[in-house]
Parts: sequence; structure tokens; C-alpha cells
Amino acid sequence: MSQNQGFMKALKCRECGREYPLTATHVCEFDFGPLEVAYDYAKIKKSLTREAIESRPKSMWRYRELLPVATEPTVGQQAGFTPLVKADRLAKKLGIRELWVKNDTVNYPTLSFKDRVVSVALSRAKELGFTTVACASTGNLANSVAAQAAAAGLKAYVFIPSDLEQGKIINSLVYGAHVIGIKGHYDEVNRLCAEIAGKFGWAFVNVNMRPYYAEGSKSMAYEIIEQLGWRIPQHTIVPMASGSLLTKIQKGYQEFVKLGLVTESKYSIHGAQATGCSPISVAHKAGLDFFKPVKPDTIAKSLAIGTPADGFYALKVMKETNAHADDISDDEIRDAIKLQDAGCRNRPRRQAARNQAQPARIRSHAGE
Repeated sequence: MSQNQGFMKALKCRECGREYPLTATHVCEFDFGPLEVAYDYAKIKKSLTREAIESRPKSMWRYRELLPVATEPTVGQQAGFTPLVKADRLAKKLGIRELWVKNDTVNYPTLSFKDRVVSVALSRAKELGFTTVACASTGNLANSVAAQAAAAGLKAYVFIPSDLEQGKIINSLVYGAHVIGIKGHYDEVNRLCAEIAGKFGWAFVNVNMRPYYAEGSKSMAYEIIEQLGWRIPQHTIVPMASGSLLTKIQKGYQEFVKLGLVTESKYSIHGAQATGCSPISVAHKAGLDFFKPVKPDTIAKSLAIGTPADGFYALKVMKETNAHADDISDDEIRDAIKLQDAGCRNRPRRQAARNQAQPARIRSHAGE
């Protein structure tokens, strides 16, 4: 491992605050709290300005100082900076004054939000000297790990529920990853992967590399602010699986405030789940600070995590930002897909939408 830590300071327990070296570990040995990356914000403030950001290539790495790599990224340099689409007809249909949709379905290279987090995790894994990477996945993460590992010359293993859609399995196989189907749902696959990570010493992006991996989600928050003319949206709507994306959107907003890149304002970060797997939204609507694990039963397999790792923290963020959570049935999901397609059809898919930055009084965003 390089002695250069970049703008990172340490891994820090989200519960007790104890600090750990910047290695491949994810749990505090004292209270089993999750670890996350702590940064030297005073150092970052000296180099990360609006002018510096705007002069850089249009990818998530234009915010490199706030992402957990010690040197320049080596994997997924083209990921991120996806369009923020102004969906006027969809807004009118929903009775909303102004609506924007963060379109991560054009992410590079696998057309998924997961390209963000994987590019960070694999860049950091290479810095730490790993040659084999792996993940537990419901499909999109497996594809991104497979594709980006192939590009980086890393060996890849992906563990998936055995009943996953064939299309997702084929995509992972195309990139040469070792695809292993496990009889059971995602949470059971994830538990197995935690054991494997300890035994074989692989870099599991959502296990021992999770503190770095999860930080990639913040890039979506930074992009939303920049694309809206350096403003925090009043309302942000985030789909919840593990709940991590919602918490990292909050962290990203707060970091830009802390660095003076955006003016502080009141905002709410709302969470959405499928009724067939809605432990976080059910708990929030009941006014609880904790959730009850469930067995997933929904067509929204990318959100089907019955024991969400960041569920507790997602509940905390929604409470702190005076937000709401809700869930919808599979039939409502199908209807919403058709409705959103109608609202966004024929919009520019990437380049032309990148520079939209018009202010609005009410804004909502959806990312995968």
C-alpha cells in the first residue's frame, strides 16, 4: 500500500468515532459499528473550488478530493456526470411545479448507478494491492464489477441469487467473471460472501471494501448540485435498497456546504421502496428508529434487500431532514415505469443534458 493517503485521514466508526488505518476493513472491533472514510476538509478546501471542478473532465472524478483514493483513479475514469433531465410533462402529470430526473441509466460502462461505486472500490482495491475482486449482487453490481475488473486486469467473482433474471447473468458472464449462483435471496448471499472475504482475502466491494465503495454514491449529490446551478434541491427522492445511497446523498450535500461550495438551505431527502421489500419505509411511517428485517418478494430485485445495512442511518437522515418514506406495489411500479417513460421520452440522453443548471423552487430527483 502506498504511504500517500491523498485527502483521506482514516476509517472512522459511525457509532463510537474510533479511527482505523485505511485498509480493507469495514467493522469496528469494539462495537461492531460500520466504518466510513474521514477526510481532511481543511486540505480539500484549498484545492476544490467551483472553478477547479468546472475545468475538469465531465465524470464523477471531477470531485476527486472527496472520493477515497490516494492517487489518481485507475478504474472507471469515465463513470458519472450523467444527465439531469428536466421532465416537464411528467411533472405536470404528477401535479409538481418542477421535476428533474437524474438519469444514471447512461452510466459507463454498464448503464447502471453501480458503475459509480465500483469505479471507486476497484481503484482503491488496486491501491491496496488486491488482484481479485468480488461482490454479492442482485445483478447490476455484478455486471459492473465484472466489466470494470476486466478493464482493470483483475480477476472477478460475483455471487448472485440463483433465480436472477437470465439477462443480468449473461452480462456478467460476457466479461469473463466467475458467476456463482446461490440458492436463497440477497441477504443470504451476502452473509456467505462475508465469510468468503475473510477466508480468501479477496476485495469484496460491498463487504471489506464497503467504506470506500459506498463513498462513490456521493458523486451523485455533487453532480445534482452543480447541474442545478450550485444549489441544493428542496426535495430529493432516493430509491432505497441497503439505504446507503440516501445517506451518502446527505453526506455529499453537507460536504459541499462545509467546503463553501454551496449555500446552506433547508431540504428533505425522501426514501422509496417496493411494498414487497420495504423494511425502511414501514419503520419510518411507524415513527420507529429501527426496522424489522423482511423476506423480499418484489419484481424490483435491485432494491430487494430485506436486511438493509444502512437502514438505521437512512431512517436517521429522513428524520433529520423532515422527510417522508413510502412504498408501492409491483403493479404500481409497472405503471410508474410506463409513466416515467412517457414523461422523459425523446429527451437528450447524455451530453446535451449535462450542463442544465436552471434554478427551481421545488425539485425532485430519482436515481437507481
